[in-house]
Amino acid sequence: MHSPQESKTSLLSDASKRLQQAMAYVDISEDAIARLQHPKTSLTVSIPVRMDDGSLKVFSGYRVRYEDTRGAGKGGVRYHPGVTLDEVQSLAFWMTFKCALLDLPFGGAKGGITVNPKELSKAELERLSRGYIDAIADAIGVDIDILAPDVYTNAVIMGWMMDQYSTIQRKLCRGVVTGKPLALGGSKGRDTATAMGAFTVIQAMLSKFKLITEETTVAIQGFGNAGSILAGLLAEAGYKVVAVSDSKGGIYAPQGLDIASVKEHKNQSREMKAVYCQDTVCSIIEHQVISNQELLALDVDILIPAALENQVNQDNAADIKAKYIFEVANGPINSDADQILSQRGIYVFPDILVNAGGVTVSYFEWVQNRSGWYWTLDEVNQRLRDKMQIEAEQVWQLSQELNISIRTAAYVHALKRLGIALDAKGNRNYFRS
Repeated sequence: MHSPQESKTSLLSDASKRLQQAMAYVDISEDAIARLQHPKTSLTVSIPVRMDDGSLKVFSGYRVRYEDTRGAGKGGVRYHPGVTLDEVQSLAFWMTFKCALLDLPFGGAKGGITVNPKELSKAELERLSRGYIDAIADAIGVDIDILAPDVYTNAVIMGWMMDQYSTIQRKLCRGVVTGKPLALGGSKGRDTATAMGAFTVIQAMLSKFKLITEETTVAIQGFGNAGSILAGLLAEAGYKVVAVSDSKGGIYAPQGLDIASVKEHKNQSREMKAVYCQDTVCSIIEHQVISNQELLALDVDILIPAALENQVNQDNAADIKAKYIFEVANGPINSDADQILSQRGIYVFPDILVNAGGVTVSYFEWVQNRSGWYWTLDEVNQRLRDKMQIEAEQVWQLSQELNISIRTAAYVHALKRLGIALDAKGNRNYFRS
């Protein structure tokens, strides 16, 4: 599920169009606007890694801190062959607004390495991860820029990164990385946070419409950590999850999928099939094998893009049949597609709201690391639900009051908080007076 190669437009330029749309509804200074149009720091590094066969490979890595007026930079680290500086800058831009939207004391940041992690051994991945920290150590810190997992990174990799940074600093620095293993200071609920936050937003927003849960069909593009957990939560709640996919393709069963069995089968065989498992015995049920593009065009009530950015664009937006789209991936719909979907009356609930559960519980982890006081899973999940429900409701009310899209309302909500923080340092009007 790579971003389409034919897309020539800079991701950051496309992402900035959402900012332009929101500015019409916010009283914000020219100074604040100017500062939000450029990343604060963009770092490109080379990471030499000794491979298992004795050869040396050099990988390109990036770390971008977009804006940090509201607090230290915060953002994940992505391992993917398609990672570019433009992509990382765009992701850092989205993180800036996401943290402001959820009223977290963070700015936006992001990192990545151009690599296919599936081609590396675990020992090579460890050397790569530690080498990345060696290269960017001066640009990160507990009060400067905080890392987290993203595409193809996980708790183990975060543990390596935290350990390497602590080795460099010659002291334990747990708060520099979130999404760590529990034994290294991670937070309970962090591994399920993105899915739990998305599920909370879906429940809150669909309550605004007359939908019968058991008759509501769902298709999810991306059966990774967030997508697979969210699929399970939706199935348990009674929704009919009829299609899921991974990077190799998808499966579709109009009668609905047994998500727990699909996940169990994939974990054991690495294959995506519609199965029903009882104990250790799994039997294949009737289903269609579909591509990721075919999944996006299915006639379902809810579409959930949970893979990579730019999956819905001007070339396929007219094919979308879902009435409601919840963005669990970052930037899965570009600005041109947004206009097409809006004209067709499709509700799009944006990434900076829907997938903000991950950064919210990362904030909880950072707080717990700094205080030395760790919360129970119930406490984490309840705080997460409360936070997501409050901000989702405010975004919805703002969209209704101003008669604007839910995405624009989310950016307006975030932009107000960013504008206040930026102007607190002084602006043109202040200095002229």
